[in-house]
Formats: sequence, C-alpha cells, structure tokens
Amino acid sequence: MADWTESGRLQAGGKALEYACYGPSPDQAPTLVLLHEGLGCVALWRDFPAKLAAATGWGVFVYSRAGYGQSDPADLPRPVDYMTREAVDVLPQVLDAIGFRSGVLMGHSDGATIAAIYGGSVADYRVRALILMAPHFFTEPMGLEEIERACTAYETTDLRAKMAKYHRDPDNAFRGWNDAWLNPEFKDWNVADVIDHLRIPVLAIQGRGDQYGTLAQIDEVDTRSYAPVEITILDDCGHAPFLEQPDQTLDHVTDFVTRLARIEAAEVVV
Repeated sequence: MADWTESGRLQAGGKALEYACYGPSPDQAPTLVLLHEGLGCVALWRDFPAKLAAATGWGVFVYSRAGYGQSDPADLPRPVDYMTREAVDVLPQVLDAIGFRSGVLMGHSDGATIAAIYGGSVADYRVRALILMAPHFFTEPMGLEEIERACTAYETTDLRAKMAKYHRDPDNAFRGWNDAWLNPEFKDWNVADVIDHLRIPVLAIQGRGDQYGTLAQIDEVDTRSYAPVEITILDDCGHAPFLEQPDQTLDHVTDFVTRLARIEAAEVVV
C-alpha cells in the first residue's frame, strides 16, 4: 500500500481485506494495529480508532480478517488452530503491506489472542508492546456455554439480520467463528505457552463481568510473562471494554502508549 489512505483493500493470506486508517502514516509516527474480535470488523470498532488516533498522536490501522466485514469470505470450516494461522501466516503480510515500522498490536477477544500469539511466536522487533482486551488462551466452560447460546440466537432471533448490516456474508462470519469454537476438539485448545516467549510489555484489559472468559485468562498473562505486565480490570463492564467503558479504556491505552513512547525516546546517559 503506497499511501496511508483513509480506507481501501489490501492483499494478505490470499484474500482481499478491507482496512481503514487514522492519523499519521507509519513513516511519520508509531502505529497502533487493531485486531477485532470473533464477530468483529472494521465498522464495529465504531469511533474508537479515530478517538485513539486523536488522543495518542499515533497512526491507527484497522482491518477486517477474511470472512468479516467487507473482506473476502473465509475458507470454511476454520481449523481449530485458526488464530495461530492468522497470527503466523496472515498478520505478517498485513504489517508489511501497510509499511509498518514500529508500534503496538492491540487486539480484542480473538484479536487479542492473535496479537499474543504473534508477540510470542514471530520475531518482529517492530512490535514494541501488546494491548490485550479480553484475551483467551484456553477454553472455559462458561465461555463455551455463551458461544452455544450465540448459536441458538443466530438460528432463532434477528441476530443474522443485525450482522448483515456489517458483514457482507454473515453466515460465513458467524459459522467460521461459532463452528470452530463448538468443534469438540476445541475444548482442549490452549495457546498459553506463547506467553512464556513474550519479551515486550503488555497491557491486559478485561471487564469484571466478561461473559466469555474469567479473570483466569488475565492471571495467565500476569504469572507467565517474563516481560512487564500491566493489568486493568474494569467494573460495570462485560466482554467489550472499548464499547462498554470507552473513556476508561481510551485513557488506559493512551497512558500506556504515551509512557512507552517516552521511555523509548529517552536518551541513555552512560
């Protein structure tokens, strides 16, 4: 992608992916790369990316993974290790396509897991830190039960019609996510070992009332990471901190990246 245009499409993983960007280009400032949740897309970040760019002075880049938003459909069924494949096979191509030079990966839910896998699996010194909102590293019974309820809602309510407002192929988006999580093999899914390999700072954010995962997911980061970990637990908040507590989330993220930039810009006096 030659220019830091407001929106468009790029090629990665053999698919055309929609994107949008805000603020300065990667050659002018660090970049926050936002990775959406299991049913998210560019549009469902709402106004958070624009606010983030304004508050931090960084560039903010968001994209829809294959199967979501206006991106090409995903190949179904998704394998149980689809998040690892997204992190290792597709995300590097996305970062190269936008001319990513330095910055932070910020993910929500599935996107947070993908960011953590990238940070622990790919040697990329351009990525200076991770911001993980409601990450999951292993399955929990309560989370799987919530996903089963989502399946019922998709089949019996207007959920499909609501998703069609944001995803050009809502069946591809929903089934790609829901069927993978409800695959019997997924009960044993666990990628927490990637945390052991993190060597960059992490800000972990979760709502105290998250219906998809307990605070055990955050504890896993705190106890296993060798790198510094900051934890923010938000009251009166469920699975989507940037929507349910947008001001607090924006403040915590802005403070984190501002301190990161200040530390990295400081001259070392010998």
